[in-house]
Amino acid sequence: MADLCTVRYIRSHMSISVTPKDLLDAGVHFGHQTKRWNPRSKPFIFDHRQGVTIIDLAKTHGNLEKACAFIENTVANGGNVLLVGTKRQAKDIVREAAAATGMPFSVDRWLGGTLTNYETVKKSIAKYKRYQQMETSGEMQKLPRKEESAIKREMSRMQRNFNGIAEMGGMPSAVFIVDVGHEAIAVAEAARCGIPSIALVDTNSDPTLITYPIPGNDDAVKSVRIIVDTIVAAIQAGLAQRDTRRAQRGADAKAAAQAASEPPAPAPALAPGEVDLTRVEIPADVAAANAAEAALRKPVRPRKVPVKAE
Repeated sequence: MADLCTVRYIRSHMSISVTPKDLLDAGVHFGHQTKRWNPRSKPFIFDHRQGVTIIDLAKTHGNLEKACAFIENTVANGGNVLLVGTKRQAKDIVREAAAATGMPFSVDRWLGGTLTNYETVKKSIAKYKRYQQMETSGEMQKLPRKEESAIKREMSRMQRNFNGIAEMGGMPSAVFIVDVGHEAIAVAEAARCGIPSIALVDTNSDPTLITYPIPGNDDAVKSVRIIVDTIVAAIQAGLAQRDTRRAQRGADAKAAAQAASEPPAPAPALAPGEVDLTRVEIPADVAAANAAEAALRKPVRPRKVPVKAE
């Protein structure tokens, strides 16, 4: 049912600008050596040639469309996507993507427990922000030099660990990962927390661990960049839809408040000879006589239903 909804959303909303020819030019079709391939990636493999696995770009393009549709819909509904890419080829690309979209990211190292132990991580992030505030306000300079040096060393370690996730504000709605094998801990944590995962999966990895796998070369910079750029376009489209919906809700609320503050419309004018019965006052003596008559009136008792003997 979820796949059917995704397909319907793709047909009605999402249309990525990347074509299979663009994927071919970027080298997305090159997999790993045949001796290193994962048998579970067989549905996405086109052929084995000269000891290298060739990925079926038609399936790559179709899965990329599904992933982009899911991301756009998630972001449009107010969700965030955590971008993960700590390998050397993906660091700068993922950092640029996070800067372009304002999404949280992890490019230096994946901190174990970022998702499964988020409450503890959140407390450490609050401590890191408190240290930053102390450094900005000059309060740290008033501390003894030994204590100041210890805090700065701890801040340097926290900077490496929390860079990109300090402003996440809560659990992400989805996780995008480059290289499933290299980010095995992040994949496992997302699965354990029930967070949908989107990933660039090479032929040496298991695509069944990912909610929306995108088969492709995760080692070449050009291949990683074209996939990440397409994901960035989907996130930006979702952000634009989010802003449009927010503006529409604000306009509707303003119109409702304006309608509630307006005075009621005047009653229609009466024709000559008509009398407005709602404004007719009953004389006091007539009202008292009606009340006395109602008090003397005997209440009507319910009739008892005869019970037949068996």
